[in-house]
Parts: sequence; C-alpha cells; structure tokens
Amino acid sequence: MPTESEAPAVEVRNVSKRFRLADSSTLTEFLPAFFKGKGWAPPFYALKGLTFEVAKGETLGIIGRNGSGKSTLLRLIAGVTAPTEGEVIVRGRVSPLIALGAGFHFDLTGRENVFLNGSILGMTNEEIRHRFDEIVNFADVWPFIDTPLKRYSSGMFVRLGFAVAAYSNPDILIIDEALSVGDLAFQEKCLERFRSFQQEGVTIILVTHALSMVEEFCSRALMLDAGSIVADGDPSSVLSQYELLANAHLETVISQ
Repeated sequence: MPTESEAPAVEVRNVSKRFRLADSSTLTEFLPAFFKGKGWAPPFYALKGLTFEVAKGETLGIIGRNGSGKSTLLRLIAGVTAPTEGEVIVRGRVSPLIALGAGFHFDLTGRENVFLNGSILGMTNEEIRHRFDEIVNFADVWPFIDTPLKRYSSGMFVRLGFAVAAYSNPDILIIDEALSVGDLAFQEKCLERFRSFQQEGVTIILVTHALSMVEEFCSRALMLDAGSIVADGDPSSVLSQYELLANAHLETVISQ
C-alpha cells in the first residue's frame, strides 16, 4: 500500500455526474408539459464512470470537444460540486483557476477582496499578508487597490482573480482556459508563473483548447468525449486521436 507521500494527488474512482434537464419539479409545472408530450426530462450524464489518477507533480492536460465534460470534471476535482456516483479523492490544497474572481465582493475594495478570496482558497491571514505585495504586483493594480471592485475594469478584475489564485501556495493547480486571460504581456506573466509551478513540483490539471500548450507543457493528456475517457497517455498520441475524432465529427456535420 502506498505511503501518503507516494499516493496520487488526485484519484477519480468510477465517477459519474448526472443532471436533469428541464426538470418539472411541481405538479403545476408537470401537467402542462405532460399534455404537450414532454413530461419530466430524462437525466443527462455529463460524466460516466470515469476512473483515473494524477500523480503528485504531474502536469495533466484534459482535452475534448465542447460539451465533453471537461469543465464538469474540473469542478468535481475542485470540490465546487459533488459526483452523483463514485468518489473523488484530493490530497493537498487546491487552487482552482476556473471562475476567476469567484467569491469576490464588488462593494469591497481590491485589498479587502484579496483577503476575502485568499481565505476562500484556504490561505491564512498571515499567508495573505506575506504574499500581498506579490499578488498586487502581479495583477498590476496598485493605484486601485483601495478602490471598490465595482469600479474595476473587466481586465483588472480578471488579473486580480488570477493573481490571488496563483499566489495561494497550491499543492494542486486546476486551470480552465485561465492562461489566456488579459493582454499579451499579462499572458506571458501567467505562463512564467505556470512554469515556476512546474519547477516547484505543483500538480497541475489543465483544460484548454490550445492543443499546442498541451504538447508543450503537459507530461500526459486525457481526452474526453460524451462524458467518457476515450484516450489517456502520451500527449502527442492523444492529440493525434483528438484530431481524428474532430475531423470525423466535422465530416458528419458537413454530410448532414
């Protein structure tokens, strides 16, 4: 049996996530739908029976067409939502770069939101104070740090959200297209921070449509389609399979 240090950073065990579409939860909602031939909608499985592990220090790229279940999977790992079936085991502090700035309060200042969001991500007040200058320098919002967030531009808001998450000392970093935020200069800062995480041995799970990033940065790739794992392994091999799947789907669409 592996020791705690040898155990995977993330274990996904036979995980499924079910949603109900157009749910009619009351009789007054159900009867009109029933007489129109609809009734209650059948359940929709965004994920079906997923099982895999992510080793500590590994950089895993998750790819797939829109609607394949990628973002749902990240939310399960981040603890934002729970699986309908199965189990997700996460070992270590998770920093999710999914909905940047989630938990921010628009009536509070940037300074207050750094402390608020940092605490939501599991940081202590002492950790936040220690990292505060680095966070604000990275976000480049010093002139506005004591201004209410509702007066920030969308770019300033996103930069501050990324900076707080990026300096939360994560053991596991979860990224959903967040490296493409901001202008080109800020994107390069994000990539530099990403590389430093890899050098520090942080476990990284990356969802992106930028396949070149998967090939350049990831040691392993996993492909989802219709909520199931259809490929898992070397990035070059998985990307080749993804291109075949995407081309087959395109041909089907064109022929219809």
